[in-house]
Amino acid sequence: MPKPKVYITRAMAQEALDIVAQYADYEVWPIEDTIPRAELIHHLADADGLLLWGADEIDGGVMEAAPKLKVIANVSVGYDNIDTEAATRRGIKVSNTPGAVTESTADLAFTIMLTFARRIVEMVDLTARGEWKMWGPMEMTGLDVHHKTLGIIGMGRIGAAVARRARGFEMKILYHNRNRRADEAELGAEYVEDIPTLLSRSDFVSIHVPLTADTQHLIGAKELAGMKPTAVLVNTARGKVVDQAALYEALKHKRIRGAAIDVTREEPISKGDPLLTLDNLIITPHIGAQTWQTGTEMSIMGAENLIAGLKGEPMPNCVNCHELDRVD
Repeated sequence: MPKPKVYITRAMAQEALDIVAQYADYEVWPIEDTIPRAELIHHLADADGLLLWGADEIDGGVMEAAPKLKVIANVSVGYDNIDTEAATRRGIKVSNTPGAVTESTADLAFTIMLTFARRIVEMVDLTARGEWKMWGPMEMTGLDVHHKTLGIIGMGRIGAAVARRARGFEMKILYHNRNRRADEAELGAEYVEDIPTLLSRSDFVSIHVPLTADTQHLIGAKELAGMKPTAVLVNTARGKVVDQAALYEALKHKRIRGAAIDVTREEPISKGDPLLTLDNLIITPHIGAQTWQTGTEMSIMGAENLIAGLKGEPMPNCVNCHELDRVD
């Protein structure tokens, strides 16, 4: 019996490829960049499974051109790059890789918060230009993070991991979540029932919600206006959770102190985007999961999801199997 055929859109950890090879024949897109749509359609023509990097998109049209496709294993905790409704209609199982990115993304959220607060990018640039001087006590000052108030929007795995880091800085931690956490005392966090109250009380606000119809533009002009003028917004979730035009206006007119973001509305961000003209914003290129350990763990988890799905076994991290069961 011939092995199932699998297409892989990015280089994955060798450990993951070894898992796939035990059960399926596979081919990998050889270029470290997004696979063009036409190429993806071409390679999926006779594919049974797809191991998909979370920055690569697959919609109903792509699936329509892949009549044998049974499984899409997304190597990302978010899966807004996949039209899951179209997949469900076609009986295609979709999975993600929750948990693997938790600690590295929390590290990054805290890193970019500290980087903005202490003006690290600016200081490095000054040093590189030979402009180091012995600053006076009130020159080139940044912000303290210790003992400040951190508001966390979305207290899932990553939000809780950020809270644990904040405790080391003796921060006061506020959080808003769909459900109140039973371990809030252990996390040292205070539950806040509504986002406007959290925003009004926080010195730093860190966003950790998935992108859904309900969370798109969760933070807009009204919410930004409700923040302290000295506050800093941190977003390592998804770019569309924040109204990017509203963020630009708030930063341009100094309605908040600044922002540190790892995600943008379109990725990569356009070279002409007005956000890039601001001096109170730092942007990193969606690198929350970009560590060797996390990349390996995500690759392995994706491969395990893929093979389980192809074998007809329960997928450990299926995101639409409950809907497929309902259809069945």
